[in-house]
Amino acid sequence: MKTQQEIFEILKAQYPDFITTQDTEANELAIEVPALQINSVCQFLASNPDLLFDSLILLSALDDANGKKNSEADGSFEFDGGTLSVIYHLESSKLRHKVVLKVVVPREKPEVESVSSIWQHADWEEREAYDMIGIIFLNHPNLQRILMPYDWDAGFPLRKDYKNPEFYMGIKVP
Repeated sequence: MKTQQEIFEILKAQYPDFITTQDTEANELAIEVPALQINSVCQFLASNPDLLFDSLILLSALDDANGKKNSEADGSFEFDGGTLSVIYHLESSKLRHKVVLKVVVPREKPEVESVSSIWQHADWEEREAYDMIGIIFLNHPNLQRILMPYDWDAGFPLRKDYKNPEFYMGIKVP
């Protein structure tokens, strides 16, 4: 069983140019990975005999709400800039260690490489992150809405600047 710091050192040796760390609010070590390198890094984590991360426990996305808030007349706001994040919780069931990866993307171009080719069930979690936050997962086999109606065009409900539409298909939205 390796500690998160040991896993970070292995990754840093393999990818010296772009692997960094960040302490999370839960006092965990999150290893930051560039959005277009996440598939490569996860493939390494899954196949390296010293790591063997065979399970993606959780993939979640969030609006970091770190852009400039522009107030609207109706009391709502829009973000100018800012970032969105994707968090990956991985586990090796054989070696009994865990790690947290984090990808940060600009809200204007939220593109991240898909990891569904490594862990098949990431398909559903990536679709949920797309549907609710608006993260585009490149090379995803079936990136389409999973929770909202297929023709929903009113934005992404879990973004901090989301405004509920007044009507959907001619029906007033409560």
